[in-house]
Amino acid sequence: MRLLRKYGYVFTVGLQSALVYRWNFFIRGSFSLIHLALVFILWGAAFSGVAQMGGFDLPQTLTYFIVVLVMQFMIGAFNEDFQISEEIRNGLINQFLLKPVNYFGYRLSLFTSARLVSGALIFVPLAAASPWLLEHLTFPHDPWRLPAALVAMAMAAVLQFTIAFCFGLLAFWFLEIQGFVILSYAMETFLSGAMFPLDLLPKAAFGLTQYLPFTYQMYFPAAILTGRIATGAEVGRGLVIQLLWVVVAAGFARLLWARGLRRHTAVGG
Repeated sequence: MRLLRKYGYVFTVGLQSALVYRWNFFIRGSFSLIHLALVFILWGAAFSGVAQMGGFDLPQTLTYFIVVLVMQFMIGAFNEDFQISEEIRNGLINQFLLKPVNYFGYRLSLFTSARLVSGALIFVPLAAASPWLLEHLTFPHDPWRLPAALVAMAMAAVLQFTIAFCFGLLAFWFLEIQGFVILSYAMETFLSGAMFPLDLLPKAAFGLTQYLPFTYQMYFPAAILTGRIATGAEVGRGLVIQLLWVVVAAGFARLLWARGLRRHTAVGG
């Protein structure tokens, strides 16, 4: 209970901080609708004269991109890596070395509160655009999909945060981590399914992506919810692989933290 109260307080502070910047999230979400409109135009042109692509029709594909947009605001790591690197470089991290607070738990609590606010606010512009969007939405009716997708989304959020946490910890070794973050963002954008559904890749390439962590950051939960993953057996297998990547990422973050502290010089803060 003491642990819950401690990080619950951090969550509350993070929630208050995120609400201060609520207009930032709202404006970002509103501009994302422009990106979504371009996606609709491009994929509408791609489906011109074609009934299906990869076994799915245009409404199913557009539903996938709407779900991905919502998930980006609900579980995506925005700038946690830069915030962590700044705290290391400025010496603000020193306070966590002297107090009974786990830095990973502290940052995860702030991440969760910020995603709660941004995830809620993305529905405001979506509601305004609903007369246009609703006609394109189509979901499978299997009752097991929603709880499975929620579990996959929770693990995807932890995975995305942990990867961002690891990149932020590189500030123990490098003065500037922007190059690493840009490279990671490019790989995630392409291999997470944010640009296109991964099942449109050639079969061999798609099979390879099933063993990479990027697939489980965005594509996997979206594919469960939109029916691009057909069977419960495939979902169960994917959840196991996703959990393994969460454990691996958490272990790597723990290792970087321990090694980084050996190099850290506690000045400032």
